[in-house]
Amino acid sequence: MDMPVNQLKHNLQAGKVQTGCWVSLASHASTEICAGAGFDWILIDMEHAPNELHMVHHQLHAAAAYPVSTLVRLPWNDTVVIKRLLDLGVQTLLLPYVQSKEEAENAVRYTRYPQQGVRGVAGATRAAGYGRTKDYLKRADAEICLLVQVETREGLDNLEAIAAVDGIDGVFIGPADLSAALGYTGQIQHPEAQKAIEDAVKRIVKCRKPAGILATDEASARRYMSWGTTFTAVGLDAMILARESEKLAKLYK
Repeated sequence: MDMPVNQLKHNLQAGKVQTGCWVSLASHASTEICAGAGFDWILIDMEHAPNELHMVHHQLHAAAAYPVSTLVRLPWNDTVVIKRLLDLGVQTLLLPYVQSKEEAENAVRYTRYPQQGVRGVAGATRAAGYGRTKDYLKRADAEICLLVQVETREGLDNLEAIAAVDGIDGVFIGPADLSAALGYTGQIQHPEAQKAIEDAVKRIVKCRKPAGILATDEASARRYMSWGTTFTAVGLDAMILARESEKLAKLYK
């Protein structure tokens, strides 16, 4: 049994634009629907959604039948949670609230086996094909894609240092938290917030690292991509269901 190739990682390294969908309903059915919709990637959210480890496990099964990359956003930059998700077979992680070079370096260490890191070793995990994947322990690190989220003033101040860390495969701008940190809570579209986002994206691109972001409308998504984002979430399952159900209800009122 061979190890899966992390298609998202290789596409980002090649500079290919990758559009995705945020999955936050904590439902394997929603995950399966989004996985089969034609996106390049989907993201299972553990930070702002009620997903626990066994629920992520079920959603990985639901997405596995489709040619889509499946990311997981962790609740925190935590070595134990990282270890458990990697053992489940997650190859791409998005870590929130990274603010410094040290935090980025720690994140890399948490995803790598010794001697390059501190990831715990287990040989019969789902990631290793339950022991069937040849040389998994030697080859796993090469297919890990580690994305970090910058969403504070301190993170912006340290953006270049974070992006320069070896093992960081991309930097994601958290627009809602960043806007709030800059004094514009709930006002992502505020001109000053947008100016900061544009500047951050362009700085990431200048560092020759892929830049990512979440957008909830087409105009924002296309604007962010014009600034240089190459992994862009263009929708959210909860919002798609909410807005489309509202439209349907209004047809009959």
